[in-house]
Amino acid sequence: MTAASPASPSETAGPFHVTHRLILAIALPMTLGFLTTPLLGLVDTAVVGRMGEAKLLAGLAIGAIIFDLIFTTFNFLRAATTGLVAQAYGRGDRREQQAVFWRSLIIALICGSVSVLVSPLLLSGGLWLMGPEPEVAAVTSTYFLCRILSGPAALANYAILGFVLGRGEGTIGLMLQTLINGINIVLSILLGLVLGWGVMGVALATVTGEVIGALVGFAIVYGRFDARDAPGWAEIFDRERLKPLFGLNRDIMIRSFVLLAAFTLMTRIGTAFGPVTLAANAVLMTIFLVAGYYLDGLANAAEQLIGRSIGAHYRPAFDRALRLTAAWSLGLSLVTTVAFLIFGDALIDLLTTAPDVRAAAYEYLPWAAVTAMTGALAFLMDGVFIGATWSREMRNMMMAAFVGYVAALAVLIPAFGNHGLWAGLNLFLLMRGLFLLSRIPAKARQTFRPDQ
Repeated sequence: MTAASPASPSETAGPFHVTHRLILAIALPMTLGFLTTPLLGLVDTAVVGRMGEAKLLAGLAIGAIIFDLIFTTFNFLRAATTGLVAQAYGRGDRREQQAVFWRSLIIALICGSVSVLVSPLLLSGGLWLMGPEPEVAAVTSTYFLCRILSGPAALANYAILGFVLGRGEGTIGLMLQTLINGINIVLSILLGLVLGWGVMGVALATVTGEVIGALVGFAIVYGRFDARDAPGWAEIFDRERLKPLFGLNRDIMIRSFVLLAAFTLMTRIGTAFGPVTLAANAVLMTIFLVAGYYLDGLANAAEQLIGRSIGAHYRPAFDRALRLTAAWSLGLSLVTTVAFLIFGDALIDLLTTAPDVRAAAYEYLPWAAVTAMTGALAFLMDGVFIGATWSREMRNMMMAAFVGYVAALAVLIPAFGNHGLWAGLNLFLLMRGLFLLSRIPAKARQTFRPDQ
């Protein structure tokens, strides 16, 4: 067994040594893969923006928001699959790894197909929520009803990515993410701009990228399965085996809804400060999201290594994985905060040309910069609890942090305005991380009991 090959088929269950190299072998590829996502958004925006009609850009933006709101709720497919596969991998249970994959893939295809069937209702609800003008709504409808066709493939990609991450195969994850987003970028330019298909071309590019990514990902995963370990249909659909997956999915979905509510609340309150402050907040949230992309890579490493250590029932690997991933997360978050404090003004200038928005963003920049540090522990703890499949605690601590967040906003905003809003966000991130961290000692003692 070697650290350089964390998911080699020759590996067996049992004790293993967690190293910096092992962590980075998972985290670095996934960080690079995740960074292709904002690049894709920039290309899509640039393609439609060059068409010179504001309604097209607005329609694309609203359609993308509606789509993301819907499919963010299905992220549990990726997270739950990662945790369960990592634990089966730690036990050396190849049969259960395959079974988890098939269960997740089937659920993904069903949920994706249902999303396509009810897409008119989803679109109506999204348009009602966003309230765009009729011309913008027409563009949104064109984009959304085309892009939703990628639903089954997009959710299948969640299951596939969850499986490869559960086995610690970050390089395959990087390849698949790059393939999906790379195809999307090239076709967005070709169909949307060169051929002049506009918003429809951008949507078709997304559908094509997701479908090709799902087919390639499935071929890679299925091609590596050993027929001798193949589970039967009765085993795949065994009620007792399905319960953990559905329980994880439920808890993670609730947790995702609460997190989405927290960011929606911030945006909604921000509207009361006027369009300039609202725009400045939107620009500064980009800083938080950029930090989140690569901190998520370390969270992915924590998911796999924590899950694997629990599957192997090896407490030293659990403790060392927790310490090393925490050190990397906190160290990188500190570097990020300092970098944003130094270069944040230049980044703001790149993101907006409006003088009044720039001035407002400069004022609140320190709050946005420090979110990398206050959020580092929260991102990492999500990875730890997903890998350990401690989903109930993750859900409950998220709800507790949200209550604290609302209370903080109620006190801080009347006194400090938008400064209070950003302070509340940082407190929310800190509470998420600290609340989850406080539960680890008891959960670890329970999980690694000698009698288990």
